[in-house]
Amino acid sequence: MSDKKDERPPPDGTVTEDAVFGVISEDGPNYRNLGWKGTAVLMMKAQIGLGVLSIPEAFNTLGLVPGIVCLLAIAVVTTWSGYMVGVFKLNHRDIYGVDDATGLIFGPVGREILGVGFSLFLIFSGASGILSLSIALNAISSHGTCTAVFVAVAAIVVLGLASIQTLDRIGMLAWAGLGCLLTSIFIVTIAVGIQDRPDAAPQTGPWSSDYKIVNSPSFAKGIAAISQLTFAFTGTPFFFPIVCEMRDPRHYTKSLAICQSVATVIYIVIGIVVYYYCGSYVSSPALGSAGKLIKQIAYGIALPGLFVTSTISTHMASKYFFIRIMRGSRHLAANTPLHWFTWLSCVGAVIAVAYIIASAIPIFGSLISLLGALLGTLQVFQPAGFMWLYDNWAKGRIGTRQESLRWMFMVAFSVFMVVLGCFLMVAGTYGAVVGIIDGLRADGASGVWSCADNS
Repeated sequence: MSDKKDERPPPDGTVTEDAVFGVISEDGPNYRNLGWKGTAVLMMKAQIGLGVLSIPEAFNTLGLVPGIVCLLAIAVVTTWSGYMVGVFKLNHRDIYGVDDATGLIFGPVGREILGVGFSLFLIFSGASGILSLSIALNAISSHGTCTAVFVAVAAIVVLGLASIQTLDRIGMLAWAGLGCLLTSIFIVTIAVGIQDRPDAAPQTGPWSSDYKIVNSPSFAKGIAAISQLTFAFTGTPFFFPIVCEMRDPRHYTKSLAICQSVATVIYIVIGIVVYYYCGSYVSSPALGSAGKLIKQIAYGIALPGLFVTSTISTHMASKYFFIRIMRGSRHLAANTPLHWFTWLSCVGAVIAVAYIIASAIPIFGSLISLLGALLGTLQVFQPAGFMWLYDNWAKGRIGTRQESLRWMFMVAFSVFMVVLGCFLMVAGTYGAVVGIIDGLRADGASGVWSCADNS
């Protein structure tokens, strides 16, 4: 069941042939030039993206303690999912995405089902990034023009950035993007702690935060909030393409540990502080919680990070289609006219679809919930369980008693991951759809292709 090879990179670190990209030559892009530090930053930028901006709102729905417990539980199971990505890639070198993994396990039907889910997840992630960019541009300019124009401008800029061919080059942008996004979030976190009251709260009379230790939401709202927390940890689908471009995939686990540790600490700190001081008046995205001036400053600093977030998602979606089309051809890793035409066509098509989604679902929190529930869980929970079972099922008949007990525990845990993913996918999608319908019906809600201020 394994085609694992000892593919140690040569002493100079240059990879000349790859099971996914084929022969890598000097006249084409080097798809295997990503070091472990760059990998860690790309993974953190994929993980710490739009999801962190909705965590305080999720805490508002669930309450502080249930919110923290749910967040930590999701962090643990998604860390294991991310670990399985690295293990499965080392065992099966020709895997590029989660669809290849499920294709190996379930055959062509499984590959196509997860392939559709994988590509839609990346495109929807790019769309939510474009939507957040329109919110940022509205906030910075005090609604300087029609929101539909800002959505289009964001899509055009992302189109240019996503056209960069390799992740090691985008990794340079990720360093700056991650720094900008974290700086802006911590500015808001500090500001809500020292200001008199949040921007959305009544501005006259005495006021104190109405945060709740435990809240009692409806099932639809509660499961939608859990889906928002889930989305904050749905970087796992990005990890397969990232590990594929590493010079030495054996260092992947080190990068994963850094990514998950940093992300979890940041999520908890930001979620607790912002919700504690803002209570039910927390904004989504959270950057709008500290008043107009801080909001403008925070969005201005976060702008590069938001561009990189959408760039990574749309780049990976485009590369998924590009590899499906060009795999096995010399044009995949050579800068030929056909290579460039196909690549730019894939990027253009992905951006066009992302633009349509961003314009059609203009409610940030609900879009995040839908993305986390319908597509995120399908990429994070179920595949990890099936990957462990595929590689380890036969081992239950051999080994010592202690090894057999460990095997039985891991079988049970893998099945639990599959069941949990299915439950969150169905229930979370229901909650997200209810939220979208309620949001579109609400007074003052932005409609599709709307000019209304969405900041």
